[in-house]
Amino acid sequence: VQLQASGGGLVQPGGSLRLSCRASGFTFSNYWMYWFRQTPGQGLERVSSISSGGNRTYYTDSVKGRFTISRDNAKNTLYLQMNRLRSEDTALYFCAKDTGGNTRGQGTKVTVSS
Repeated sequence: VQLQASGGGLVQPGGSLRLSCRASGFTFSNYWMYWFRQTPGQGLERVSSISSGGNRTYYTDSVKGRFTISRDNAKNTLYLQMNRLRSEDTALYFCAKDTGGNTRGQGTKVTVSS
């Protein structure tokens, strides 16, 4: 299983970023997928999840209405559109194919700062 996240960077508060996660080594379209984030001194937080077909999505309360998860099964790619970013969204973001984040690959860093 390989999960490579990308798209992070430095953005001002109120700005937007789109994260991508390219998956390989398993049948992507068969699995629910998850975005997680982690900050220094904090545990791993599950941010969002999406069903295998993409028709069901869930979000942690702090990102509802600001983040949108999506997927393209033809491209084996998971996305996270992040709008109205806040300083507290600063974290290392990962994608995973399990609810605990144990399959997470290399993350992408998001820094929200003026």
